[in-house]
Amino acid sequence: MFRKLYNWVLHWAETRYAVPALVLVSFTESFILPIPPDPLLLALSLGRPRRAFYYAFICSVMSIVGGLLGYYIGWAVWHAVSGFFFTYVISVESFNFVSAKYAENGFLAILAAALTPIPYKVFTISAGVFKLDFFTFILASAIGRSGRFFLEAALIFFFGKGIKRLIDKYFNLLVTLFFALLLVGFIVVKYLLKD
Repeated sequence: MFRKLYNWVLHWAETRYAVPALVLVSFTESFILPIPPDPLLLALSLGRPRRAFYYAFICSVMSIVGGLLGYYIGWAVWHAVSGFFFTYVISVESFNFVSAKYAENGFLAILAAALTPIPYKVFTISAGVFKLDFFTFILASAIGRSGRFFLEAALIFFFGKGIKRLIDKYFNLLVTLFFALLLVGFIVVKYLLKD
């Protein structure tokens, strides 16, 4: 299944819609889409290694802008549904406790989600719900998203097709590592939000 999804994302790199697809995937992945922009970024960069940093810039900016929309969704939607949640799902005291923990470690939580395979959209939306300081949110997002995408671009720029062969050869292992990192990321975030 993941191989098919990977191949579907990669096919956009061979069309005239490659850059618009990169813009759309990078933007929507930050608040709703389950497909990360990384495979498309890698495919475009492999096709034109000299433009790898340009593609990383597009990914970074659009992902951060999408994250701002995710923040707004959390901030705006929570007001509409909070009464239901406080009545049936969570106590005000529990919400305030989690909110305080998020505020204490919000920068690290957003940074970890922006850098790793942890679903970034969960953190963009929850940052709005818990009203994480907006500047902190933007700073952590900018550092994390740019760090991730520019690292990938640098690997392509300096190592080129060898990276693609590595991905193709070890795809199953890389997917397994991806999910292992995802699990570790959730454990780290849970640890950060502990007492």
